[in-house]
Amino acid sequence: MRASVDDGNCIPQFGAAADQICNSALERFSDAAPLPDDGDQKESEEIYDKKIDDLERLLDAPLHVIYLKQLALIREKSLKAFKTAVGATEGTEFDSMMQADEFYRKEAEESTRQNPEWSYAKECHNLKAALMEVSSKSKKIADVKLAASKQNSQAMQYLQMQQQQLQAIQQQVQGQSSPWNIGAAYRVPDSNINLSGTYQQGKGNLQVSCVPDESVPLLGPNGFTQGVTPGNIGLSFNINI
Repeated sequence: MRASVDDGNCIPQFGAAADQICNSALERFSDAAPLPDDGDQKESEEIYDKKIDDLERLLDAPLHVIYLKQLALIREKSLKAFKTAVGATEGTEFDSMMQADEFYRKEAEESTRQNPEWSYAKECHNLKAALMEVSSKSKKIADVKLAASKQNSQAMQYLQMQQQQLQAIQQQVQGQSSPWNIGAAYRVPDSNINLSGTYQQGKGNLQVSCVPDESVPLLGPNGFTQGVTPGNIGLSFNINI
């Protein structure tokens, strides 16, 4: 039993098992050393009872050490279950706390033998204090995350508003009120020269590049021989919403 608990494993029905060990040993002692029948019955009974008590204490001491270790393991299991439940979305924190407390009481009761000195009341009180501390820390972390999220949202709204104001100022300065952007490109026939121009937000840009036409092997040096529009003009539209 000691090896099992030291490895972090709880012993099922440990209280009943501990009672069985003690009662079996006391019965064997009584069978092997019955109460003597002599003249001084009272003195003999006192000596006999003292031997029984000494034997039970000797048996109870190592079992009680295992009992305390098992209570610590049950406490850790209850805390772990509570932390997992708090991180989930289902149920409330109070329900999770009640479930953890109920689990601890059930497991601790099954681990307790019929002995007044075996009690888990103090450990149960310490568990409640630990659950409250975890709950308080969890609430503080949630409040910090909520405050940070709110600050980030406000910052994004502020940046978007500033960007809109800058765009409005640029349009006023440049005298531009239209949101349209225009672009055009032209490749000189039988050459690698490509001309492209854009007009965006009141600014024009002209780019001259020398790029080989990758479509020559498929379409010929002049590209399409018959376009979809007069003059083989290509059109494209981008709509931002």
